Amino acid sequence: MVTTLQPHLPPLPLLRLRLASPGPLPRAIDGAWWPSSYDLPTELPRLLAGLPRAWGHITSVTVNGTTWTTAPGRMLVLNQVVRLHRATAVSAPHTICLVAPSRGRWDLLVVPPGTPPDAAESLMAAAAGVDN
Repeated sequence: MVTTLQPHLPPLPLLRLRLASPGPLPRAIDGAWWPSSYDLPTELPRLLAGLPRAWGHITSVTVNGTTWTTAPGRMLVLNQVVRLHRATAVSAPHTICLVAPSRGRWDLLVVPPGTPPDAAESLMAAAAGVDN
């Protein structure tokens, strides 16, 4: 009898995402995402995999250029090319913009990775709330 040992892989962190309910009017913020780090090549595939299918294929992502670590100009995510843009405007330093052609644009509040859980939950609830 041959026994093969598989290395124990740690589980992936849960996707910490809260989306606002769809409504009749556009929203300034469509929800909140609390990534585990500012490493976009690691965090983005998990985010995109957890989005609603109705949002379609996200082809363009814009993040604050001073907040996130260096990332390539494009990435292969879920067998699709995603273009990454790094904005330097300070108007929305804690947001990520997701665009799917002919489907729409969604802006998510990015809760900083080191935020204490109670504060992060409050921010996420507020961003996904009716009155954001």
